[in-house]
Order: sequence, then C-alpha cells, then structure tokens
Amino acid sequence: MDDPGDLVLAQPEPVDNRVFVLVLQHPQERREPRGTAAATVAALRRAKLVTGLSWPNLARALGGPADPRHWAVLYLGSARPAEPGAAGEIVVLGREGGALPDPAPVLRGLVGIVLLDGTWREAKTLWWRNPWLLKLRRIVLNPPRPARIAAVRREPRREALSTIEAAALVLGHVEAGAEAADALRTRLEELLAAQRRPRRAETAA
Repeated sequence: MDDPGDLVLAQPEPVDNRVFVLVLQHPQERREPRGTAAATVAALRRAKLVTGLSWPNLARALGGPADPRHWAVLYLGSARPAEPGAAGEIVVLGREGGALPDPAPVLRGLVGIVLLDGTWREAKTLWWRNPWLLKLRRIVLNPPRPARIAAVRREPRREALSTIEAAALVLGHVEAGAEAADALRTRLEELLAAQRRPRRAETAA
C-alpha cells in the first residue's frame, strides 16, 4: 500500500547539494496529504528523512558519524537582530541567542542542516524531545514572502514555511550555486499544481 503522507509525483533525477539535509518528521505528519518532506529529500542527492519522536543524538538520527559543530537546525523561536533592520532572509543565532552580525563564516562551514517536519505544535514537540539539537547552530527564517504552501495548507505564522520551502531558502544561501534551491522550488510548484487539479475537476463537475 502506498504511504498516505506526502504528495507523490513522478520523481525527477535528484540534484547535487553540498550541505546535507536531514528531515526529522513527526509520526503524525506522515498522514498529512499536503506534506512536502518526502518530495524534499527525493529532489536532493544528499538528504534523508527519518520519522520518530526522539533520537539520542545527531549521529543516531543521521545513521552515521556527525560533528554537531558543523550542523545547523532551523530554530522555532524568534531572533534578535544584531542591528535594527539588519535581519536578512535567514538569521544565524550566536550562543547567547542574538543574531550574528556576520553569519557568512558559519554558513560556509556547515556540512548539514536539520529541519523539523510537522505542524507548529508537532515541530515544537520534536524540538523539546531532542535536547541534542541545542548543540547545533540555530537558524531562524525570515522569508520575504508568505509561504507558497498556504495556498493549500494553512500555516500558523508568516515565517512557518513548508519543509520544502524552508530547505530551498536555506540552501539558496549556503550553496555556491542555485541548482538545489531551484529544484526544490520547481518541485513545490508541481506539488501545488497537483493539489489544484482535483479542485478544478470538482468545480467543473
């Protein structure tokens, strides 16, 4: 039987990405028909989706050795900009919780990012049940536009992007080229189009 979770389309060839993308998915999100986690990892050569509530450390979640100092997690909290109006599309937090004035060295040194996949409440559950996430660098999203997925799925906050949109936004800043980010955005548009087709058919009927 097919997994009832993420939207399923014919899979294109995955694109190369330098920074590994690890998606931690809340078990309840697997049943969400408008989820995008599976499409995210399918679009990238270096990506993995794991479903559960807790893991003892990053290496266990990843399934291999990993140094938390060179990984980041998309943080659910807010950011205090280093200077008023200085926040960009992504904000890298320092150890004290404030935004780093120059995040470029941290972004260049990343080998992987962790995304929490689920509703806002489910993502917070994953955050609190995995304290090892605090050892990772924290990145806060500050998207310039509302989530595209909001066309088919309500999001609680403006910065609450879908998993595939969040991955595209971050990879667009940490990858040398735009191929990975563009592939994710293209995949999202395909998913949205697939969602709209049944609605148009129902309207016509």
